[in-house]
Amino acid sequence: MKSLFDGFEGILEAQSPEAELIRALSPEKLPRHVAVIMDGNGRWARQRKLRRVEGHRAGIKSVKDTVEHAARLRIPVLTLYAFSSENWKRPRLEVTTLWNLLKEYLQKELSTLQENNISFGSIGRTRELPLAVQKELRHVERSTSRNTGMRLILALSYSGRHELVDAVNRLLAEKPAGPVRESDIEKHLYTAGLPEPDLLIRTSGEMRVSNFLLWQIAYSEIYVTPVLWPDFRGIDLLEAILDFQKRERRFGGVLSRALQSSR
Repeated sequence: MKSLFDGFEGILEAQSPEAELIRALSPEKLPRHVAVIMDGNGRWARQRKLRRVEGHRAGIKSVKDTVEHAARLRIPVLTLYAFSSENWKRPRLEVTTLWNLLKEYLQKELSTLQENNISFGSIGRTRELPLAVQKELRHVERSTSRNTGMRLILALSYSGRHELVDAVNRLLAEKPAGPVRESDIEKHLYTAGLPEPDLLIRTSGEMRVSNFLLWQIAYSEIYVTPVLWPDFRGIDLLEAILDFQKRERRFGGVLSRALQSSR
């Protein structure tokens, strides 16, 4: 079996702190899906007496580093909470700047996605986005659709409650009567076909899920870090995954006596 560090050859120094963390990870226990609530851009800017938009701009570096580390670790799915439905309430200039930054990111990073064999997608009520942004999203999705590595998902104009409402309405349109099963709802979620997140990371120390993937995170392990998103880097992702691997996942059950006695 390949070492996880193989994906970082020539990128990291063999004796660097990041390399040590990678060697401590178990390839067999990697999360299939990591979801991240990227929080703290505004606070980061405020601490530096900068405009809020500068925090968002700085956060792009964190996105790039996190995506590349996750891809090199061969994490199957990475979902980033980029813009919530509630974020439309922010000042118009800030919202406009966010969309411009997103377009800039997609245009600049398409080649990086291709080089790392990453396929790209988006979830949420993306029809609410500016047409130019929608066009760029579709372009990147089509361009990376044949890539077979990590799946990168951006949650845009996203609300967990809206997702459930949309799923139920789609279900009712094709199945107006009869009992509804969990699997019926799952087939109509934005994330249909993807594994549920094993690990949910929240930056900036806030202890809430902020209307994110409410159905899907029922049994996710939650990792909260005080690091503000613009300061979040690959080493922080590695620390979160290492913490995840140390936990016992019971999914509502209990460990068998044999397993308990072996610990």
